[in-house]
Amino acid sequence: MAEIVLKGLGHSYLSDPKSDADYALKPVDLVWADGKTYALLGPSGCGKTTMLNIISGLLTPSDGQLFFDGKDMTHAGTAKRNIAQVFQFPVIYTTKTVRQNLAFPLECRNWDRSKIKDRVAHIADLLDLDDILNEPARSLSADQKQLISLGRGLVRDDVSAVLLDEPLTVIDPQMKFGLRRRLREINRATGITMILVTHDQSEAMSFADEVVVMKDGRVQQAGPPEQLFARPQNEFVGYFIGSPPLNLFSAEQRNADLHCPSLDISVEVPADARDRSTKFGVRPEHIKMSKDLADNSPHATVQAVENLGIERVFTLRTSVDETLKVKSRHHKTVSPGDKVGLFVDDKDLLIFSDGTLVCH
Repeated sequence: MAEIVLKGLGHSYLSDPKSDADYALKPVDLVWADGKTYALLGPSGCGKTTMLNIISGLLTPSDGQLFFDGKDMTHAGTAKRNIAQVFQFPVIYTTKTVRQNLAFPLECRNWDRSKIKDRVAHIADLLDLDDILNEPARSLSADQKQLISLGRGLVRDDVSAVLLDEPLTVIDPQMKFGLRRRLREINRATGITMILVTHDQSEAMSFADEVVVMKDGRVQQAGPPEQLFARPQNEFVGYFIGSPPLNLFSAEQRNADLHCPSLDISVEVPADARDRSTKFGVRPEHIKMSKDLADNSPHATVQAVENLGIERVFTLRTSVDETLKVKSRHHKTVSPGDKVGLFVDDKDLLIFSDGTLVCH
């Protein structure tokens, strides 16, 4: 296992990049602690896989350095990095049994047969592969084949990190939650650093100790899931994290105050928001609704109600024609066409100036 440090690390697939636009991965500084779980999260083409391939040694970066436990590995070959990588589609030997597939990486390293047997049994137990260890891999489902691929990445106990490049894409949705939980359990039990690439925010937030959100080759924010949810550093992170995403409202400056017409709420104008384009942001979970309409309270008209079982998502239109979402376990009798009052606590207000979060 290893601490992984990215120092000014960037990459362009062009031989002579001229500007940031030519970089698939803009230069970034990151530190990933030994033994934790991380997720690279963002839309397709944002640079996630490029970063992962640089870490694994499949790509040499155009700029910057990569360190494992303080040792410069920027130009080291893949074999010297001691990395296990699990890809989106299963990489296994279909002519071998499940047991033989799991054992193969250890046999290549000349492990003792008894140690191989014990290690294979341990990983098979963690991934619920015990009952099919002697089955030929070619006869298995796509889900099971990916579990074997994961097992091949986890079976070694000497890796610096396990890199997971969207490995849950082909896994049955019913299995994904359990598999994420098992991966975290394996991480806690073994101390193996795990880095997951995904475009699924639920997958990232439930798996990782720290999530790295990316867009257009640039890291937008890195931090624990709860921090990304509560304090998104820009509008993109606020919109990408959360379901439904962050509500954004227009703001207008009234002397020393910044006012939100939709919510009829004002705060003192932050110094770094003066004379700039500003918006208010509020999570759908942080907006309270009431059927008690006071004359001086902000209100909205319900346009749609989505029933999620325990929770409901209400789509509303405010008196100044802005649309918002409210997520709540209450208000089971509220229906489209109803008018409701709105309330937001000051502590749940976020202010964005030119798209970037400011303090208030």
